[in-house]
Amino acid sequence: MTPTGPRAVLWDVGNVIVRWDPRALYAKIFKEPADLDRFLSHVCTLDWHVAHDRGVSFADNAAPLIERFPEHAAVIRAWDARFDEMLSGPIPETAAVIEALAARDTPQFALTNMPQSKWPVVQAVSPAHFAHFRDAIVSGDEGVIKPDRRIYEIVLERTGLAASDLLFIDDSLKNIEAAEALGFHTHHFTDPARLRGAVERHGLL
Repeated sequence: MTPTGPRAVLWDVGNVIVRWDPRALYAKIFKEPADLDRFLSHVCTLDWHVAHDRGVSFADNAAPLIERFPEHAAVIRAWDARFDEMLSGPIPETAAVIEALAARDTPQFALTNMPQSKWPVVQAVSPAHFAHFRDAIVSGDEGVIKPDRRIYEIVLERTGLAASDLLFIDDSLKNIEAAEALGFHTHHFTDPARLRGAVERHGLL
């Protein structure tokens, strides 16, 4: 049987469609770079944030951290209260590809590791582009994150497509490798300038 190419696109969101970086917020709070580095590497770490992506509430996840670092209580709570300040706009090259695919009526979906409560905040950064998506699988809703096999299975259940029907675009190599193991077409997003060519090579543009 001749392999067939994808007919739909499955997008990661953070740092593929919308720029997200906690430093964008905390650089406003910590004036000394060393203090900023120390806070993000020892207090509000990305490993700590993963619990939010799994569906743990900000309040529940912050409580033990505030108990350990009471001097940082207000700054820890800023992760939730000022989450929008971690976002710095859409990535233009990705936005252009989303629009080009929409013009061809190519089905587009999102698969994101993200707290459920922040998904509307992220959508508000680029509402016209997210409006082209037929569905979004948000880890905070599902209680499971990439690269767990289960979240890719949820994608297939929700879209009604086979893995081979989908081109999955993500900036995490672990997430890409997990998708490839299940039969997805993939593009490891490392350079926005390479995105359109990759989509074209898969025959979608």
